[in-house]
Amino acid sequence: MTKYALVTGSTSGIGRAFAEKLASKQHNLILVSRDARKLNNQQVMLAQQHGIAAHTIAADLSKPGAAEKVHAEVTQRGLEVEILVSNAGFNECGPFLDNNIANEVSMIQLHATCTTELMKFFLPKMVERGYGRVVNLGSTGSYMACPNDAVYAATKAYILRMSKAIHAELKGTGVTVTTLCPGATKTAFASRAGMEGTLMFKYFLLKPETVAAAGYRAMRKGRVTVIPGTYSKLLVLASKIMPSAILNPLTQKMLAKA
Repeated sequence: MTKYALVTGSTSGIGRAFAEKLASKQHNLILVSRDARKLNNQQVMLAQQHGIAAHTIAADLSKPGAAEKVHAEVTQRGLEVEILVSNAGFNECGPFLDNNIANEVSMIQLHATCTTELMKFFLPKMVERGYGRVVNLGSTGSYMACPNDAVYAATKAYILRMSKAIHAELKGTGVTVTTLCPGATKTAFASRAGMEGTLMFKYFLLKPETVAAAGYRAMRKGRVTVIPGTYSKLLVLASKIMPSAILNPLTQKMLAKA
């Protein structure tokens, strides 16, 4: 049976870069995103450029039950997933009392619930076969409370803690779970979240290709976590040693909208 890498949020940003990286390494792909037209264009492009097989599944993973439907579709097509990249995500940035609750609930569904469900559905077969790789997209925000971005950072902290625990549970099975924790990255993510004017997205922006390459290397090695970029590593280090009385106002200032 032909093996595949499944990538969510594959049509833009880090997900797109990760799909291109996997294709360049001759991994067949299952591309999952909301926009069927973009998916079809991506499918044709990657198949032609790299000579790989590519399938598409159009799904809004922020909706309850979407992960189960994706798994059912993969099973129905007889595809075998050996790599799972849970990248799909968005941000509802701003003061907690001002943010839209429906958007925040959708964000929790997408980042926390869907990421959990996808592992529940795909990990058992990986363990049964004795090999598998999972990459879950965290953030430098996984390591700290983020005033002005409270719910987003909390969902990313959940991803990090859950992924590290499951990685430990799977020791010796041939299956690993890696959390990719980039800092601010030059994608459409910031503009969609209204974050382009924040200090966080003015300096030291990572390229999505750099993030994807770091994630791919870490995944292949079965590492627990990876933080791409020197600035991002320093930010996480500061979050571990800096008292919250200093860190919280600093983070709040970096995430304040102009």
